[in-house]
Amino acid sequence: MQASLTRLLGAATLLGATLIAGCGNDDATETRSIKVGTMSGPESEVMEVAVQIAKDRYDLEVEIIEFTDYVSPNAALADGSLDANAFQHEPYLQSMIDDRGYDLTVAGRTFVYPIGAYSEKHDSIEELPERAIIALPNDPTNGGRAMILMHNAGLIELDDHENLEATPVNVVENPRDFRFREIEAAQLPRVLQDVDLAFINNTFAQPAGLSLDDALIKEGPESPYVNLIAVRAGDEEREEIQQLVSAYQSEEVAAKAQELFDGGAVPGWE
Repeated sequence: MQASLTRLLGAATLLGATLIAGCGNDDATETRSIKVGTMSGPESEVMEVAVQIAKDRYDLEVEIIEFTDYVSPNAALADGSLDANAFQHEPYLQSMIDDRGYDLTVAGRTFVYPIGAYSEKHDSIEELPERAIIALPNDPTNGGRAMILMHNAGLIELDDHENLEATPVNVVENPRDFRFREIEAAQLPRVLQDVDLAFINNTFAQPAGLSLDDALIKEGPESPYVNLIAVRAGDEEREEIQQLVSAYQSEEVAAKAQELFDGGAVPGWE
């Protein structure tokens, strides 16, 4: 009888220890974490500040996944590899939704990163020669930004200057017979020496040592192309996402962007 009682008490003790250990493991798995995609370079450095704020204020772990192209971050978000991404403006997001059927939406705004036209051969757009080679981003909306800027500068005339996805086929007047080369946005700084003019997003211009002050044509702060934090539809009100947005839309993040982009990043949430 005594031996049976001893065995029973031992089993009860072991069961209690197991239950306590199990509870401890459950707590460990409750760590809140999300993954956010950004462009490699200074945009990731800006996000790092938001990551630290999210950790300090909300005890939220945010892992940054870096990309070097504009297509992969939305594909990764759509297939669930990411919880959010922060690299694109709304016209580009909408074009990806229309073209690929992604069920994505906007959770918050980040910065306007103006696009500018740079040249290593000429000091002004007036110096551009006949048949000058002009390099454009090959994605629809950023290419459209460049075409509209050229139209507004009087270099060409478009059939519809409000068409955000204008391409060279929409040019109806080209007095100097400019030749256009559509190139992946990340590669544009590398071809600058080989062309007369290149339209380069500040995302890629700044790491290449190009200042927006040196651009021969550039967008102003009134640009509608404010960048976004995008998520899968239905996640925009998720607590972790809203905490990420709040951490990003902070004075500390704005200050870091000012430091890295030297005025080339305009807060889009103010």
